[in-house]
Amino acid sequence: QLGTLPWLCFFLLPQQHLEYMAHGNHTGVSVFILLGFKGSRSLQAILFGMFLFIYTMSLAGNLSMISLIRIETRLHTPMYFFLSNLSLVDITFSSIIVPKALVNFLAERKVISFAGCVTQFFFHAFCVNSEALLLAVMAYDRFIAICKPLMYTLIMSRKVCVQLVAASYIYASINAIVHTGSLFSLSFCGPNIIDHFFCDLPPLQKLSCSDTHMGDTVHFLLAVIVALSTILAILVSYVSIMVTILRIRSNQGRRKAFSTCASHLTAVSILYGALCFMYLRPTSSNSAEYDKVVSVFYTLVIPMLNPLIYSLRNKEVKDSLRKTIYKKMIPD
Repeated sequence: QLGTLPWLCFFLLPQQHLEYMAHGNHTGVSVFILLGFKGSRSLQAILFGMFLFIYTMSLAGNLSMISLIRIETRLHTPMYFFLSNLSLVDITFSSIIVPKALVNFLAERKVISFAGCVTQFFFHAFCVNSEALLLAVMAYDRFIAICKPLMYTLIMSRKVCVQLVAASYIYASINAIVHTGSLFSLSFCGPNIIDHFFCDLPPLQKLSCSDTHMGDTVHFLLAVIVALSTILAILVSYVSIMVTILRIRSNQGRRKAFSTCASHLTAVSILYGALCFMYLRPTSSNSAEYDKVVSVFYTLVIPMLNPLIYSLRNKEVKDSLRKTIYKKMIPD
């Protein structure tokens, strides 16, 4: 149910302006050409196979995680509620980019409509923000579980969990709406060739024939607000967690407490590491081909890795998965 929030936020506001953006007198571009990855037909076929494999694994892993959490009652806890929403965002993340990329690997003319580009950019911005916000919420959940265990069920009630996820989706949607409106209010007079495999911010800004200074400032401020707030929430949570863990006298107790955070820390490190490589490099070192490779990692590989990280490093998930498989094989 919460997964419908970003769609509603998108279609209630920006959709009203898509036709104006595409056909208004401020732009002469009605379609964009996604240049994608340069190379021979054989290379395109190899990339098609690679993208298809990663996308299939991502869908299978995240759908399995959502299904397992819904089926297994022992996983009906706040942590796994947040994890199921993270899996939902990962499915959306890869699904807004990969299908179009797969078509373009095989197509002679790699075209995306103006409205399609707006939609793709919106959901890309939404998913990046949602992922960061949900990881911050999950860090807060681990902080309450380890530092205030006796108050955990009271503080992290079902209502509070739903409110935290809903707030993450709503804020990510508003952020994405502002990003999208700021970018596509620019004039695009031509050329219309995007040197990327999807509609991302840097290559689109390069195509604009109007002043992007104000838009750059807006994008930067929004990114800084989300990045600093989520990183600060994660750091404060884990500093408190580490202090609490160090106070535990038994080594076994310390290992058990830390193991509940290991999967989340791994997911946070991978996501923020990729985003830092992508967006925190000096402008002089920007390379279109480098950006494409990094983009593949955080739009395709990370959504595939997240369910693996949380299943392979989490005893509860592994036990629940074995139990579910056993029930399927031996129903009675």
